[in-house]
Amino acid sequence: MILIDGSQGEGGGQVLRSSLGLSLVTGEPVRVRNIRASRPKSGLMRQHLAAVRAAATICNARVHGDSFGSREVELHPGAARPGEYEFSVGSAGSAALVLQTVLPPLMIAAAPSRLTLTGGTHNPWSPPFDFLVKSFLPLLDRMGPRVSARLVRPGFYPAGGGEFIVEITPAAAGLKPLELLERGELVSRRARAIVARLPRTIAERELAVVERQLGWAGDELAVEEVRDSAGPGNLLMLELASRHVTEVVTSFGRQGVPAETVAQQAVEEAQTYLAADVPVGPHLADQLLIPLAMAGGGRFRATAPTPHTTTNIAVIQQFLNVTISAHPTEQHWEINVKG
Repeated sequence: MILIDGSQGEGGGQVLRSSLGLSLVTGEPVRVRNIRASRPKSGLMRQHLAAVRAAATICNARVHGDSFGSREVELHPGAARPGEYEFSVGSAGSAALVLQTVLPPLMIAAAPSRLTLTGGTHNPWSPPFDFLVKSFLPLLDRMGPRVSARLVRPGFYPAGGGEFIVEITPAAAGLKPLELLERGELVSRRARAIVARLPRTIAERELAVVERQLGWAGDELAVEEVRDSAGPGNLLMLELASRHVTEVVTSFGRQGVPAETVAQQAVEEAQTYLAADVPVGPHLADQLLIPLAMAGGGRFRATAPTPHTTTNIAVIQQFLNVTISAHPTEQHWEINVKG
């Protein structure tokens, strides 16, 4: 059994999710202690509990500690069973993070799978649905599996109520290594200001900042009004599509925060990414590590690794026989995975 200290590194839910997914990939039982020890409310919240139960479901696992608030979970997995599944977070917790847990084993399973996930689809503390579709899943396709996702309805924090469907065709021969060293020329750019049950003027004010600060205009700016949301929500997404990769920068509206401040945060993050001249931003770096480790190799250039990234590296190396290094060069960071 592999023992994981959930308080290591950034000490959040990423330690748990990576440990569960890698346990399913390797077939190794795992015990995770001190779950989310660095958070104000430690232990399993609803989205983490949903991830534990989803992991147990797809591999017919024996599991202990799968209760709300639990600080320790033990999982004894069987073989991953592809098929049709429905997983509900039961709150505005991120459904994308539940997908993050079960996707690794299903990408190398014996047959296709179809997942219906409900909960939050656009949350401030997790990759929004659009990031998965535009940034992450196209890179997985290059590695062998075919993974597509379709949004049924969005779910914003704090109401939730969103739903999306994911179809997974596994890589029959396993995952292939990926190198992503250059992003190539910028092909297109687009700003989408989304409002649900909120005045359209909020989105218009956000886009005015983008036009003024970045010089985008015309069909590069779009207001999207969501009619079927369970609750109010607002976010600004900047999509930077380059030849080899697409980066999605997101800033979420919050009560009491001016629309201009929300937009300025997204603009500054986009400017930092463009100035770095690397293909991989901080959030995509987190997502790529497990697939590259499963493939036994790969490398990419990125901005400076976050605590999420360094923690994920440490967890992965406890499950898989790979060496992952992150080192700076004169202009960027390079992360290498070697089997």
